[in-house]
Amino acid sequence: MWYIQYVTAQQLAGFRQYKYRAVDSNPLSVYIMQPLWNRIVKIVPLWIAPNLLTLTGFLMILIHYFILSIYDWDYTASGSSPGLIPTWVWGFGAFASFLAYTLDSVDGKHARRTQSSSPLGELFDHGLDSWATSIFPLSFFSVCSRDNGKVGVPVSTMYFSWIVISLNFMFSHWEKYNTGVLFLPWGYDISQVVTVGMYLLTAVFGVDVWHRPFIFGYYLTDILIMLIIVCCVFISLPQTFYNIHLAYGKRTLLKDSLYEGLLPLLSPMLLFTLLTIWVFLSPSEILVKQTRLFLWMVGVMFSNVIGKQLSQHFNIYIFSLKKYTK
Repeated sequence: MWYIQYVTAQQLAGFRQYKYRAVDSNPLSVYIMQPLWNRIVKIVPLWIAPNLLTLTGFLMILIHYFILSIYDWDYTASGSSPGLIPTWVWGFGAFASFLAYTLDSVDGKHARRTQSSSPLGELFDHGLDSWATSIFPLSFFSVCSRDNGKVGVPVSTMYFSWIVISLNFMFSHWEKYNTGVLFLPWGYDISQVVTVGMYLLTAVFGVDVWHRPFIFGYYLTDILIMLIIVCCVFISLPQTFYNIHLAYGKRTLLKDSLYEGLLPLLSPMLLFTLLTIWVFLSPSEILVKQTRLFLWMVGVMFSNVIGKQLSQHFNIYIFSLKKYTK
């Protein structure tokens, strides 16, 4: 068979031993969203493939992104022409974001319910999550608008906000690479609920609500960006290091050396470093003149790097099982 040349018999045997391990300790998820997902998954027909749920959710946010690209290619519509983006686009954004959030939360439950969960399904799910992580902020920037001298945020702020969000996703899976457990970041559920609320607020009151001073001279868009940074840097990231520290103390880390533990960070960090150098030294001001194309390109490259690493993590995890099963 075609996969024999890539996957050994030992690896195939390991795939049968693999079990998805995740910990979700976010109170918002545990006490509010999880009970909702448990109800919703019961109404999903058993004949629907879990991967179809995953793909459908991703396609919803992708469609919304492309719609926004038509109306707001250069991220100026909300600031200079508030009525250019129709109200229905924001309403659809709220619907698409909530549906994607819901399907991404129930696909794993549905897989276990139908006894069809597998490493391939997890790889497909998290691979699309890496794409979604890139697309969500790119759609959010249409609400913010780029700086026009009066309202909006600088394109450099857009870029670095995107990096912070992507690094948060990367560190979450780096944590799993070292511990064998995916500790779901608190910032994820918070960001999804805020995104849905943001689109609903925009659909009801228009984009003008984001471009008026809210408190102490700060705009709501400034507050949202600060909230994103706070969730990623001061909540999710410390949790990642704390969980790795606990695994180290319990001697359950999958990696025996510091070099092996840090190795997955090399490619993404090199990517971000080179792209940032390009942004600041570009003679044509690539980020300013082609903001959407540049950020989309960065997202594609990030998803490609993360996708390759995720596929390698499964093999590493499988081989590491020997350490605890002997």
